[in-house]
Amino acid sequence: MQHLIGPFSELLTMRNLPLNGPLSDDQLPVIRNGGILIDQDGYTRGIGPFNDLRRAHPDAEVDRLEGDWVALPGLIDTHTHLCWGGSRARDYALRVAGVSYQEIAARGGGIHDTVAQTRKAGDDILLQSTVARANQLLCKGITTIEVKSGYGQSVAQELRLLRIIQEAARKTRATIIPTALPAHIIPSAFAERPEAYLDTLYEEFFPVVQAEQLTTRADIFVDEHAYDAALAMAFAKKVRAMGFDLTVHADQFSTGGSSVAVEAGAVSADHLEASTPADMKRLANSNTVATVLPGASLGLGIPFAPARKLLDAGCCLAIASDWNPGSGPMGDLLTQAALLGAYEKLSHAEVFAGITTRAARALRLTDRGILGEGMLADIAAFPTADFREILYHQGQLQPGAIWKSGRRINTL
Repeated sequence: MQHLIGPFSELLTMRNLPLNGPLSDDQLPVIRNGGILIDQDGYTRGIGPFNDLRRAHPDAEVDRLEGDWVALPGLIDTHTHLCWGGSRARDYALRVAGVSYQEIAARGGGIHDTVAQTRKAGDDILLQSTVARANQLLCKGITTIEVKSGYGQSVAQELRLLRIIQEAARKTRATIIPTALPAHIIPSAFAERPEAYLDTLYEEFFPVVQAEQLTTRADIFVDEHAYDAALAMAFAKKVRAMGFDLTVHADQFSTGGSSVAVEAGAVSADHLEASTPADMKRLANSNTVATVLPGASLGLGIPFAPARKLLDAGCCLAIASDWNPGSGPMGDLLTQAALLGAYEKLSHAEVFAGITTRAARALRLTDRGILGEGMLADIAAFPTADFREILYHQGQLQPGAIWKSGRRINTL
């Protein structure tokens, strides 16, 4: 049986927006007093004025809303690290006291610390915490969540994390998109020969990932304290030849990563805080999505990625949270996107596109990110009559109603 949801004061469909470059708010497609018709499989079969849909489909079950509501497509967070153990509160205290990210790592903190704590955590603890974090995001209107491995840093431990992420995906109503990030940092045992670690991944890790169908996505951190551009390019060629989609941690503290991403045909280049005008032009002339992570800037106390310049250069800009225990502990996509918009002077259309339709492109998802016929009925509805109120409240106005594949979610 079909069911009809509405009326919504405003439906922001995000349809027919350019995927690249700047957007103005007058480009936003808004349906007033709108409704959404959903089939039994969780897909949208009609969208338009609520009363028109009601007359055209008199047998549809009606989920009638009272009061004012603005609906967006379910939000999409394209870059998270939800599967971890322990805490990095000590790191944060040192960082806000003036100690650099790199110096904290040299003192035994940083990603190596989380690797140690994650290895010590039991499978049940990691599974429960990953599901809890995913459900927390779902209750904030984020219906699709990318989740990386990366805190195992050995073949056995990275496979363990991907299996836990796969199990977590079965225990939450959010869609989880797993990504293999075994090349997050250089393991201590391979500090002098990182190429040997990568060779081990090609021979022992990725074939198992494929055999068990754990993910079709691979990631590598390219930076002066991680993997250099030459190693990253070799990694990119190998994993792409195996059939994996590639994404890259790029230009966070030093440049070079976005060049690797573009040359290797990566789906996205993520971070970009250090990107130069030449990097931005290169990204704009490619099919690689420029993904900025304001949560990492807030967590580290560093400038935001140059989102305004990336858009003006002609990039497809996605915005993600980078939720992780070290550099991005906030994990609140909407707040981060609103703050980024204020500091980088982004229009509401650019911000909303960055967490819906353009975010879908960063994950190669063609069935979401837009409210429209034939699309998955993932919907985040906010209790207001004016879409501008959502970012105006900088994350404090939360969704009051959420549908995942057409089924309503009980929010926390």
